[in-house]
Amino acid sequence: MRTLRFRKYGSPLDVVQLDDAETPALGPGQIRIAVQACGLNPADWALCDGLFAGTLPRGIGLEVSGIVDAIGPEVADVEVGEPVLGPAPFQGATAGASDYALMDSWVPRPPGLDPIAAAALPMAVETAHRGLAGLGVPEFADGITTFVNGAGTTVGYAAVQMALRKGSRVIASAGKNYADALRALGAQVTDYGEGMSERVLELAGGRVDLALDAAPVSNALPDILRTVGKPEDVLTLGNSAAAHELGVRTQFGENATHDPGPVLGQYAQLAAEGTFTVPVARVFPLEDWCAAAELSLSGHPGGKLILRLK
Repeated sequence: MRTLRFRKYGSPLDVVQLDDAETPALGPGQIRIAVQACGLNPADWALCDGLFAGTLPRGIGLEVSGIVDAIGPEVADVEVGEPVLGPAPFQGATAGASDYALMDSWVPRPPGLDPIAAAALPMAVETAHRGLAGLGVPEFADGITTFVNGAGTTVGYAAVQMALRKGSRVIASAGKNYADALRALGAQVTDYGEGMSERVLELAGGRVDLALDAAPVSNALPDILRTVGKPEDVLTLGNSAAAHELGVRTQFGENATHDPGPVLGQYAQLAAEGTFTVPVARVFPLEDWCAAAELSLSGHPGGKLILRLK
């Protein structure tokens, strides 16, 4: 089968290759799918650079949608031929960017949700859910104002929608690509950059209750701190080093929430109904993975990048 993987650590464009591999063998509790679409993420490139280093070769592609091809021992809640979506394990010689992939956890893909849109969901949904839960946004958030910095990222865009569904008032920072779409969802939007905290305070009419930093690592945390009452009211998903210096919480801190529960299935159903989305910027055939990687590594993909396999 075709698979994207690397045999040594280094710059992704130098070490990743489209390879031939054995179809992965099932273990207990696993299913194997014929992959239709695979989402690309910065985490894929971090693996190439040595994150969670292990036995080589290693595959890339951490979120997939496809059709169940085989079922392993101790699996009873899914059938061959069923469409599913979810995370793909990354510890093996192949991962999600392959013709066939193993899955340890999955949810059914609802009717009406196409494979491309489905493959965009798992990491954005799980990370946004974990961030908002760790931040302390309540399930019924009427009267709560939440500031989402980096709302033009896939995680930030998901977090805005989730917070709005909880009833929170949402103020979002984003560039021009998604500003109008975020306003259409119901968020108040301001540009990022110099003067952002003053603009947020003006929109909020004072300090916000909670702030989620969903942007890539940047120098925004001091600015975000000026929008809240105390550092503990901020949680960052990416800037751990600065967070520890400033007293800001992180997604893997002691008070963080790690269990997404049924959230992926819930939001997959909402996506199928057209009431939730993770923006897809471009779709590439597997053979054009290098162009997709270059766009991802530029830091300005403009939304989710998807590899189409079938």
